[in-house]
Amino acid sequence: MKHAFLIAFFLFAAIGITGARAQDAADLEGIKTYLLTNVASLQANAARLESGALDYYALAEAANFDYAALWTSERVGTLHALMRARDAWLTASPLYEQVEGVVAGVPSLSEFDVILDAGASGADDPEGGVTFDLTLRDGRVLPRPGNLFGVLESTLWTTRSDYSSGVAADLNLNSSADFGEQLPDAHVLLAAAETMENYTSDLVASAYAWQPTKEDAFTALVVMVPTMSEYFAAWRDSRFVTGDASEQAEFVVISRLADIEDILGGLMVVYDGVSPVISAADSAQDAQIRQGLTDLQAYVADLYGQEQDGRTYSPEEADLFGTEAQNRAQGIVGQITQVAALLSIDLPE
Repeated sequence: MKHAFLIAFFLFAAIGITGARAQDAADLEGIKTYLLTNVASLQANAARLESGALDYYALAEAANFDYAALWTSERVGTLHALMRARDAWLTASPLYEQVEGVVAGVPSLSEFDVILDAGASGADDPEGGVTFDLTLRDGRVLPRPGNLFGVLESTLWTTRSDYSSGVAADLNLNSSADFGEQLPDAHVLLAAAETMENYTSDLVASAYAWQPTKEDAFTALVVMVPTMSEYFAAWRDSRFVTGDASEQAEFVVISRLADIEDILGGLMVVYDGVSPVISAADSAQDAQIRQGLTDLQAYVADLYGQEQDGRTYSPEEADLFGTEAQNRAQGIVGQITQVAALLSIDLPE
């Protein structure tokens, strides 16, 4: 009897040690490496955008901000500067979406998500909107204008009249007036680009200082996975679904479906980091969660692929697909929450 007790004691002790080692097996540094790689590229493209904005500003200043004269006299230089700024934005935006799950989901980094990508203007959200102002070189101040990706997109593609010069410019050189073909206000573009470069530099520094924990990773998953409905609603109201009837100034050049796919890809990296911990606690649950995330990303990728191939969805279809995606996401988060409780990991209420 005594031997049986000792065998049982050592067996349970071994299980406890194995469980502790499995929890330590979480690849948190893999998550951090992924974040650092992306934000470094994000910073480089923010600097490239700022460079294009500076060149455009210098040309506009030389023309005394007479944009019609600028387009007539410096067409090649103007076109080159604006295309460089647009290309940098088009590169930077997906880079950010790929790490938004970490940045927005980790409490110590989440302020950057409000500033860079998610925050509304102070007018639209007095309590939760962005807190910064944009001070322009001509003395104007844009109080709490909204997130920087949105300000820059609506300036570069002139979807807001107050960020545009109002001067038409055939930027794609096809001799027709197409969407977004006006010269932006150089003051707004430069102020937003400089502010973007400053904040992305701050994000890089904060990402290096961040010491990830299992609580951070689980929090990112339970906060960010169930955000499908809001992203699909933004897609429904965008030009990609409603066309010229859309009143949105943002999400005009990259489909929100592409953003969702990128966000889920980043969350898969987060899940990879904690999967060993979950598998040690419940291998079947780990397999189910991983499959659920994989299937959700594939679901969005299929919708986006069809859109890329020319399919136009109706607002009603967008709502239907958004409901399906949200239901799937809620099921996944329910499983993750169960495992977190099993592992005694505290999650936000």
